[in-house]
Amino acid sequence: MNSMNQDETAGTDGLNASPALVLALKRLLRPLVRLLLAKGITYPYLSGLLKTIYVDVAAHDFPLKGKRQTDSRLSLLTGVHRKDVHRFMNEPRDTGAAPPNVSFGSRLVARWCGEADYLDESGEPRPLPRHLLADGGPSFERLVADESTDIRARAVLDEWLRLGLVAVDDEDRVCLKSSAFVPEQGFEEKAYFLGRNVRDHLAAATHNVLNEKPPFLERSVYSDRLSEAATDELAALSEKLGMHALRTINRRVRELRTTSADGQPMRRITFGIYYYSEARTPDGEPADGDA
Repeated sequence: MNSMNQDETAGTDGLNASPALVLALKRLLRPLVRLLLAKGITYPYLSGLLKTIYVDVAAHDFPLKGKRQTDSRLSLLTGVHRKDVHRFMNEPRDTGAAPPNVSFGSRLVARWCGEADYLDESGEPRPLPRHLLADGGPSFERLVADESTDIRARAVLDEWLRLGLVAVDDEDRVCLKSSAFVPEQGFEEKAYFLGRNVRDHLAAATHNVLNEKPPFLERSVYSDRLSEAATDELAALSEKLGMHALRTINRRVRELRTTSADGQPMRRITFGIYYYSEARTPDGEPADGDA
């Protein structure tokens, strides 16, 4: 956690903000505002939401050593009115827990992509017979039962077919369409992963910009002056190499979880891969006007 003296922040109102940081904010906020406008979330609503987040972050990430947080101090630090601070501090915090279907689905995909029984000779998730086999071999019903005996495999299959995560082939086998829980359909599921994955990516970048130690892995390869055919080739290569990296990390995560010593403090990790491409204008600026 960070600590900060009141005098270091009070009354600045962003007047001393780094121009480089302001430019970065404009860039990273554009796609978010595009999403908000597309989904009918207005500026006044976002402004109210930002107030609660400012207060929450100030209260929990910027403590005063040996002193308790006060509404006045939080108001001074954030610029949010003291009455609003008092109200926000007495509201229950959002736990941020994954929706049950997302949490269970992610565990199933991790098992399918990480356990030897469910992988083919090349290490890819194998197509699974829908029903239990007489010899107890890998099947979709067994996969679900290995994770939970309270949820029926048929219900999971129906939902995954709706989300576009799997397909059933001509041999009545269930085939995983993506080696990560990224549904083609299902806005709530996509929104959850937007919040979780982008939050952790931004948290890693923020950690590094603030020179906190040790730095996190947060790198990218970028280029312009590429043809559409070139970006298509790079997209395919990125997905191939990215999925290999994700499966490798996933398998190691499962091995380490089974060998973790009891009583040790628990930590969480996120390892992500992303790829993005867009048209560029003749002067080299992004097509959406992002500077």
